[in-house]
Amino acid sequence: MDTFIRFLYEFMSVFFEGFLGMFKGVFLGFIQMFNIREYGYVISMYRKDFHMGEWILVVIAIIVLAVVLALIILVIWFIIRKYIKFRKTLVEQESMLEEIGNLQKEVVKLSNEKDKLLAMKVSQLGLKPDEAEVLSEEDASEEDKKEDVVDLSNIRFSKLHEIDVEFANYKPVNYGNTFTLEELVEHFRNFAASKLHLYYTTEMIRLFISGLSCTRLVILQGISGTGKTSLAYAWGKFIKNDAIIASVQPSWRDRTELFGYFNEFTKKFNETDVLKGLYKANYTDDVYVTVLDEMNIARVEYYFAEMLSILEMPSRDEWIIELVPSTWDSDPKLLTNGKLKIPGNMWYIGTINNDDSTFAVTDKVYDRAMPIDINDKGQVFEPEDRDSLDINSSYLEGLFEAAKAKNKLSEEMEKKIDDMDNYVIKHFRIAFGNRIVKQMRDFVATFVECGGTEIDAVDYFIARKIFRKFEQLNIAYIRDEIDDFIKWLDQTFGKEHFNECKDYLTRLKKLV
Repeated sequence: MDTFIRFLYEFMSVFFEGFLGMFKGVFLGFIQMFNIREYGYVISMYRKDFHMGEWILVVIAIIVLAVVLALIILVIWFIIRKYIKFRKTLVEQESMLEEIGNLQKEVVKLSNEKDKLLAMKVSQLGLKPDEAEVLSEEDASEEDKKEDVVDLSNIRFSKLHEIDVEFANYKPVNYGNTFTLEELVEHFRNFAASKLHLYYTTEMIRLFISGLSCTRLVILQGISGTGKTSLAYAWGKFIKNDAIIASVQPSWRDRTELFGYFNEFTKKFNETDVLKGLYKANYTDDVYVTVLDEMNIARVEYYFAEMLSILEMPSRDEWIIELVPSTWDSDPKLLTNGKLKIPGNMWYIGTINNDDSTFAVTDKVYDRAMPIDINDKGQVFEPEDRDSLDINSSYLEGLFEAAKAKNKLSEEMEKKIDDMDNYVIKHFRIAFGNRIVKQMRDFVATFVECGGTEIDAVDYFIARKIFRKFEQLNIAYIRDEIDDFIKWLDQTFGKEHFNECKDYLTRLKKLV
């Protein structure tokens, strides 16, 4: 046996000596690589034989060697650091798994306690377990009803679900409105001044109300600080439904910025205030407004293009947007097959600052909207004290429709507009389509019903919707044509009229 032990010792020592020799060799190798004294000894042996050129090469060799050694140290440091980070991650994962396990145990424990409590209630009522399952809501106690908790874990539209709960027993209210559009203008103007200290001219309020009648998107544009957002804000306060302010960001690229998106990881839909407002508006007959603040800080046609197309549909039954491709049983009541109807009682107001930090608004957007310029601060006046109004959207739209039927363009004005159209096509190669003609008729009719005149309405509309297209032309090339066109406008409409158009054309010439 002693012989075998000596054999085993000598036999295994061959392996262990080799194993230790490997680490010893690596260790000694590192010491040898960083043996500065040895490097100095070698240099001292040859220094008497070096001439100037060789000394330069020696210095270069020392620098190269120093860089190599530094890289070796850096690689070792990164390896150690990465290992520590990896080890830390493993420890955190193990800690998290342990915590999840503890939570699961707590859930099981609470579930058991819940079952015991339920069993106690069943025994107190003198029922068998299978009978307890068929208890009707009418037989349940008030205390039991309070303990009923809605399981939100399977609801992906939590904000819309809250609206469903809020409006579960709601019925649209008829406010019995009797005002005219002219009275609405003065009421709103005096409300803004007396309650909010925001001052606007009667003309500006007429333009704003008329814009709402001819399109769903009104664009308030002009220099900063003239009250564009304030006008939209005041309108929300006036109709007792605060404006939904969507502050446009430069990063907006698609419709998800407006409506939100479905998160595949959390299985929840990230709802925006805009989506919440649209959903709520579907329940009522009130008037609502969404404000796209600084809408051209990003490209409007990127994030609002789908809405522009939807709102162009002739039938409101086609005003539908798809939010999700599939349907859950817990989806909101007004969501059909993942699609939401765009409410007819919601208007959209965009504010635009015309400066170098913004994008130019394209024809596609302008043609579907009604731009209104706000470049002057309102003058302070002594208003009548007026309160906000409850307004039925159906009543307001009824006023718009009645105005359009009552105040159709006169035959004389129709002829003058046709003549102007032919003149513009001939001299400037610019035309406008049927959409703009319809908008003009609606705008003019409402403006007249608000207390304005037909010629002033036509003047403003043409200046903002048609002459704006002149900016696409080479102004230097058409400069002389503009002078002749202004003379033609004087002869056709009178020198005392069409001042908006003439002022716009005059400013256009100054751009050269």
